[in-house]
Order: sequence, then C-alpha cells, then structure tokens
Amino acid sequence: MITLAVDAMGGDAGLEVTVPGAIAFLQQKTDVRLMMVGDESQVKSALTAAQAPMDRIDIIHASQVVEMDEAPQLALKNKKDSSMRVAINQVKEGQAQAAISAGNTGALMATARFVLKTIPGIERPAIAKFLPSQGNHMTLMLDLGGNVDCTPDQLVQFAVLGGELVHALYPDRGQPRIGLLNVGTEDIKGTDTVKQTFKLLKASKLNFIGNVEGNGVFRDDVDVVVADGFVGNIALKTMEGAVKFLGSELKNEIKGSLLSKMAALLAMPSLKGLKNRFDPRRFNGAIFLGLRGVVVKSHGGTDAIGFSYALEEAYHEAKADSLAKIEQGVAAQLAVLAEQKIEAEQTAIADNIG
Repeated sequence: MITLAVDAMGGDAGLEVTVPGAIAFLQQKTDVRLMMVGDESQVKSALTAAQAPMDRIDIIHASQVVEMDEAPQLALKNKKDSSMRVAINQVKEGQAQAAISAGNTGALMATARFVLKTIPGIERPAIAKFLPSQGNHMTLMLDLGGNVDCTPDQLVQFAVLGGELVHALYPDRGQPRIGLLNVGTEDIKGTDTVKQTFKLLKASKLNFIGNVEGNGVFRDDVDVVVADGFVGNIALKTMEGAVKFLGSELKNEIKGSLLSKMAALLAMPSLKGLKNRFDPRRFNGAIFLGLRGVVVKSHGGTDAIGFSYALEEAYHEAKADSLAKIEQGVAAQLAVLAEQKIEAEQTAIADNIG
C-alpha cells in the first residue's frame, strides 16, 4: 500500500480543491492511502461533506498554513507546524512515500531541502516536469525555476538526475537520451556556462545527444532536456502561453462564420481529443528532483482534476521506488564523472610539465 502525505491547506483554494482532488484520485487507485495534513476540524468537515472514503484517509493535524505570498525563509523559520512542513515531515519519518503540495513554491522548496536534504553529490535540487511530445512520448525537462543561476557541474548533475528518473520510471526505454537546451545545435553556440556544460556532458558516460533548440523539446528523439532554472522557467511559461493563445484563436475562428461552425462540428471528435491530450491539468505535478525524498508541487491555481493528476505523479514516483533507484544511479554516475575529472586534471598537469 502506497501512502502519500497531502498538504490539504495549500494552494489558492485550499480544501475546496485538495479534498475533491483527493477523492477523485482515490477512486482511480485502490492501493493507496492519503494522509490529509491541515487543521483537523476543517479537514474533517470538508471530507465529511464530500463523503470521502475515510477507510483510506488519515487526518494529520497542523496548526499553521503557509500563505502563497509568504517569504520562503520566514515560512521556514516561523511555520514549523504548517501543513506543508508536517506533510514533508511524514516523508522524512518514513510514514509516507511522497508529499504533495499546491502551496508557495519557494517555501516548499526551502522546507523540503531543509527537512529532507539533497542526495549525496547533488548540490541543489531541480524542478522537473514531464511534457507531452510527438506520439505518446513524454520528455522530462529540468530545471524549471528552482535555480536561476547554475554552474556547469550543477547542470551536469541535473542531467544525471533527469536520466536516472526517466530510467527508473521507464526502464524499457534503455539509456535515456539527454539534450542540453541551447540557441543552436552547434557546440560553439551558447553562453560560456552552456558551452562548458556541453564539454562535460560529451565526455561523460551519459547518453548525451547534444544541444537541443527550443523547437526540439517536443520531438520524440530526446528523453531529458536540461537547462538552468531561468531559461527553463521562461521556456515552460512560453509553452503554456502558446497553448492558451492557440486555443483562444481557434475558438474565435470557429465562431467566425456558419461554414466554420459546420466544419468544427464535423471535426469535433478530433478537436476534443486534441484538447484532452494537451489539457494542462493532465501534466500538473512538478517533481523536486535531487532530494532524499519524493516531493511533488501542484500548480497553486489548479482545480480538483489537476490536483488529482499531481497526486498521480507522486503515486507513480512512489510505486516505481524511483528514489532508491535514483540514489543508486546518481552515486554510480557521479563516481565516473569524478574519475574523469581527476584524469583530465592529471593530463593537464602532465602537459604543462612537458
């Protein structure tokens, strides 16, 4: 039985979204229990009103709530009994395999990093998310905003983390194909940091396929796309904005004339299928990758359906025992990278002496 700890109070709407989202999720998965963390009386009242299946729900009391606009460091210092902190504590204490919150992203990252710590050899956790691409392929992209300024070594660590996560969840794919987001495919393109990262990835034992331009993220020939949090977040928000813009323009075109409406009626099954496939709620749930515990961040403004998908993302992580596999894979990959770095330094010293 998988157990997930849910920050029931987090997000723009709190219990109005987390409770129906949790119930919808439990209706789909029979091998999971939920720990709903928050003000006990409020959580119990909301669950009772929604006729939740209490045989698979435990209520964990937390007296505080982290506000959506609260400074991360203040939340970390002053909200030690927040629903967010208590949910993460359940993972730390081994009571739950994953924690999910729709709350303040900065506070969640700061709290998760403080409580759970990072995997040995990983300097910073990254925000990762699976995106739809050609066919039924899913591409993992990271970092999406956790670290706006990264060193080449940290970007290589993100590549290792991403590759190990994809391999843990999709072992049948073989060694994940890793690309570096850049302004061109040539190795001479990009900032100094990106060019140095390219050299490190090319020399590694990772299945590095080279630079990937923004229009290549949705191809099915790459499994992991690596970027720093500044570039990654802009890319993600641009994608989200483009989807909304195209959807809005398509509606306007359909309403434009009687002929357009008739054509849309004939194409309705395909249009509905396309809408469902790219429904952003289906891809809700970003992973805080690199921590010694599974933490999933739901969009703060999502609805119950979107929140249920974030729970499903956490469920898949826990079900695949991804954390243990990632820790083992990261240790092996980083050991190889360390050896290569030592060899390169020794070669450079020998060349200088010669």
